Amino acid sequence: MAKREKNDIELIRTWTLSAAVTMGSSVRAKGLLQEIQARLPASSKKAISLEGVDLVLAMPADEKPAFTASVSVISRAVHEAPSLPVIPREIQDILGMKTSERHRWLADGRLPSAGTRTVRLAGRARQITFHVFDPKVVEDLLDRGAVDEWRVEDAEAKAEKRAKAAYQRKVARLSKKKKGTKKEDGNTEDPASKLRGWEDFNLDGLLR
Repeated sequence: MAKREKNDIELIRTWTLSAAVTMGSSVRAKGLLQEIQARLPASSKKAISLEGVDLVLAMPADEKPAFTASVSVISRAVHEAPSLPVIPREIQDILGMKTSERHRWLADGRLPSAGTRTVRLAGRARQITFHVFDPKVVEDLLDRGAVDEWRVEDAEAKAEKRAKAAYQRKVARLSKKKKGTKKEDGNTEDPASKLRGWEDFNLDGLLR
């Protein structure tokens, strides 16, 4: 009984994630938790949890060596956190953008990529490759409200494209109408005048 009570005594260590790390995103905070869990041995993965913006490591008192090793791994990860690449779901949450917008702005160069990462899906043989982003660039985009600017630009470009298309349709209609008018004008000549011998017939005065 005494041994069980002793094991119930936990070793606890807490790390608070700064705004520079999370950029106000719970998704980014969860991403850091997953990054840390990936670095820890299987036996210690469940010992780390995320409570708000706090990372909490809790282990039984008799696991002091594993606790000490985990503290070292987590401390190093938290120190590196501000420079860890931002992955797609994180940047979408941080900047409040849709997946379609991320793809569009990445394709046209407004959203600069910091490279790609390839990972294997859990429990599957399939791998996926995706773009990652520099946290400093993401922070700058957030601070200057770039997403709002890009949406205005896209709306203006879309309106201009619609206006241009409408103008081209109008020009096409007018051109078609003009061709139709010319065709009608060309048919005003008396059809009888095209008949063979009509001029001679007229000269003989047979129509008088």
